[in-house]
Amino acid sequence: MAEPVVPVRKERLDKFLFFSRALKSRTLAQKVIETGVIRVNGDKTERSDHKVGAGDVLTMILHGRIVVWRIIDPGERRGPASEAQGLYEDLSPPPLPKADLSPFEAAIAQRPEGAGRPTKKERRDIDRLHGEEEE
Repeated sequence: MAEPVVPVRKERLDKFLFFSRALKSRTLAQKVIETGVIRVNGDKTERSDHKVGAGDVLTMILHGRIVVWRIIDPGERRGPASEAQGLYEDLSPPPLPKADLSPFEAAIAQRPEGAGRPTKKERRDIDRLHGEEEE
């Protein structure tokens, strides 16, 4: 006797991105998909109604880095983060080290000592040097 074939459950791509917490809303997911930065199994897609299911591999650029996910479960709802992380396996390459970034990207969040406005801690240290007490 043949076992009954259980159909593989598929979900819309925009819903999956929302359920997996890759993006904050379905509307935002639809806009990102329409820009063409998401590939499903290596094929570029610009349709938010593209169906994805277990075993599909998504390659996308999110938050300035390349993200590669293998879908484990398409999900049924947007649950807590721990549940969302169980929907996919992260196959992403590690982020580039600071030395491999462009000069502009590497300069972000770096400030030479004494340059620019003082930080809150530096301002308190200056006030202490001048003899002004904190309140």
